[in-house]
Amino acid sequence: MHDIAVIGGGPAGSHVAARLAGHGYDVVVLERKQFLSEPVCCTGIIGRECVDAFSIDEDLIWRWMNGARVISPSGKVVKLWRPKPQAAVIDRVGLNISLASRAKGRGVDYMMDTQVRAITVHGDHVTVEATQSGTSLNVEARVAVVATGFSPGFIEGIGLGRIGDSVTGAQVEVIAPGIEDIEVYCGQEVAPGFFAWLVPTAPGCALVGLLSRRSPGAYLDRFLSSLEAQGRITSVNSEPMHWGISLKPPSKTYGQRLVVVGTAAGQVKPTTGGGIYYGLLCADIAADHLQRALVADDLSARSLSGYEREWKKKLGRELRIGYWVRKVYEHLNDGQIEKIFDIMQSSGILDDLQKAEDLSFDWHGGAVFRVINYQVFLKTIAAMNIPGSLMKRLTSWGRGGKQAA
Repeated sequence: MHDIAVIGGGPAGSHVAARLAGHGYDVVVLERKQFLSEPVCCTGIIGRECVDAFSIDEDLIWRWMNGARVISPSGKVVKLWRPKPQAAVIDRVGLNISLASRAKGRGVDYMMDTQVRAITVHGDHVTVEATQSGTSLNVEARVAVVATGFSPGFIEGIGLGRIGDSVTGAQVEVIAPGIEDIEVYCGQEVAPGFFAWLVPTAPGCALVGLLSRRSPGAYLDRFLSSLEAQGRITSVNSEPMHWGISLKPPSKTYGQRLVVVGTAAGQVKPTTGGGIYYGLLCADIAADHLQRALVADDLSARSLSGYEREWKKKLGRELRIGYWVRKVYEHLNDGQIEKIFDIMQSSGILDDLQKAEDLSFDWHGGAVFRVINYQVFLKTIAAMNIPGSLMKRLTSWGRGGKQAA
């Protein structure tokens, strides 16, 4: 019997596996992909803070970015830029391989082409029911770590409740010579309630994608046609990939002999859908709690509940603020989005944000509070058809309050 069975070999799964193996535990990772070199549903943008905190290999970085160009529904461009690089566009497949290599170097065993069907919790262990290359098998361990990415049915099936909210992403690789900046496109015709992107990767290549609650494939096709007509891209280089993104965590991220980390746990920025950094941070928290629980031989739900308390203490405020900002944005029509673009430029808010050294690519709450405390911005939003519950939160923040529940 293993000490820990990790379900999923993405960044959060491999990182928690490596941390626990470093303490001398027997760790196995069950990964549904046949090869870690298979394509990944992710754009792969991480902040400098993440690169430094987790020693991301410089060879994985395609390029550093100082900012982005944000395009309004009518085509107005707001350029967010700082003198120092703020984020890195990375080889996302390479990141999976790199973090798995670290884990293997500490003795972690990877079972590839393994699809997990269920987890059964017993008094002193868990049984992970799976199929590997079509053959049924059971893996036993003292505790299971669920790092499956977006998997609401699986999370609900192991008794941890439903994902609170989610959206679907769609993305393709394209040939796009001359694209140097990240481009973010807003508007109901592009990605209703969300946004689309054009992100340069390797020289001459880029990723084009968007988030949408409905028909993401159709919106992506339309967006690609528009970019081709403008000469922004020359051809599509891959089949579209689709994936789910949690916008709110499930009811629980722990149970008896179970913890959930990463996207599966809703540890994702609701504003952008990015989850690499938050997933790695929470993988560290999970590893620390599991280490103590394993030493004490107490893997009860009560013992592991401290994991959820700690990760929510670290991320909960950011996730709540980001989610309510996301909900406000979803209620805006194109004319209202245009008005916000105008206010951001004419009132000095944009200049303020770009000069503020205390704001971070990875932590959006500070930027939200700074913007909301501009009365001209708050009055503009108040004149829009925003539901009262959302406006109550915004006005509370605008008066300097800290409400984010």
